[in-house]
Amino acid sequence: MPLERVLQPGNLARDESQEYLWTMNFGPQHPATHTTLRIVLKLDGERVVDAMPDIGYLHSGFEKLGEELDYNQYVTVTDRMNYVSPMANNVAWHMAVEKLMGIEAPPRCQYLRVIVAELARIADHLVCNGAVGLDTGAFTCFLYAFNPREKIYDIFEALCGARFTNSYTRVGGLMRDASPEAIRMIREVIRELPKALDDMERLLNRNKIFVDRTKGVGVLSKEEAIRRSVTGPIARASGVTRDLRKDEPYLCYRDFDFRVCCARAGDCYARYLVRMDEMRESLKIVEQAVENLPQGPVSVGMGERASLPSKGMVYSTIEGLITHFELVMSNRGFEVPCEEVYCATEAPNGELGFYLVGDGTNRAYRARCRPPSFLHFALFPHLIRGHTLSDVVAVLGSLNVIAAELDR
Repeated sequence: MPLERVLQPGNLARDESQEYLWTMNFGPQHPATHTTLRIVLKLDGERVVDAMPDIGYLHSGFEKLGEELDYNQYVTVTDRMNYVSPMANNVAWHMAVEKLMGIEAPPRCQYLRVIVAELARIADHLVCNGAVGLDTGAFTCFLYAFNPREKIYDIFEALCGARFTNSYTRVGGLMRDASPEAIRMIREVIRELPKALDDMERLLNRNKIFVDRTKGVGVLSKEEAIRRSVTGPIARASGVTRDLRKDEPYLCYRDFDFRVCCARAGDCYARYLVRMDEMRESLKIVEQAVENLPQGPVSVGMGERASLPSKGMVYSTIEGLITHFELVMSNRGFEVPCEEVYCATEAPNGELGFYLVGDGTNRAYRARCRPPSFLHFALFPHLIRGHTLSDVVAVLGSLNVIAAELDR
């Protein structure tokens, strides 16, 4: 990429011996930025003096769409925010809607939501750690990460018919119950994934090139993590022992035995290790949930006048047909109070929250998202200053910034 050689601002009147700074556009076409991120770097040779994140290349009006689509339709938009782990977005959105409407999902629904949310966390971390390995030259690890990820997508396809943009949750429940085949596939992943994680650790943990490019790079102190509102694995890699699944339990997380994975170094290597440990803890949660899965419905039922009836009810009963018509075709279905709520979940990248304002209709008056990637991308200049140009991909990869969460 061509470099534009520019004088440092304010130095035009100085003598010719004054050092020059270089301005370099890192992205939006660079493969390490997913073609939608741009960072304007100020370089002194290969040393990064400053960096300016430039967003806006994937603006889709997601939050404005929340005022036009009803509470069930909008789940298709949440799929496209963090498109690496859309199931976690589905769960977070409908938890916020149910909090606004005062609805509690049935136990079986809560367990299945936990299962898909933790599988989404594993898939997200596999992509992140595999991509960090790829960006730092460890191509083999990338392949070892993506093979088990495909099996998780097979599970999502068995649950809802879609591999990527799932739209699995509904107000008060789920699209459909998990089939015996889906349960079998989940148990198979529980058995096979630890071996893939072991292989990844053998490839990277003592790989001299990977360790040299990540240890001591992009260090974030605990104090800075708190001050800059960092959450998720990035915060826990800096010693911030906060996890909403433990500190503010939701769904049925109280029923499961798991630990919060933390580190102290706060560098790229620590963030990699935390994500590796979190995948193992997520497997523990999924195993406990699937082996203790309660019987019963996966939706609150038509009595709440909020949950969509099953297709069988719509096709065979007048009550199901009327309920479906009121919820989908008319404005009468949802009974939503004129109140405001905020509901947050521990998404793969950190605290994912939705702020909703209800006005009595079947659409939100205001739908605001609190995406972790937006705050973490703002952290990038602080982490990269003083490092070399080659460290940019390592730091950026360790933050796992998803562009659709930035622009919304």
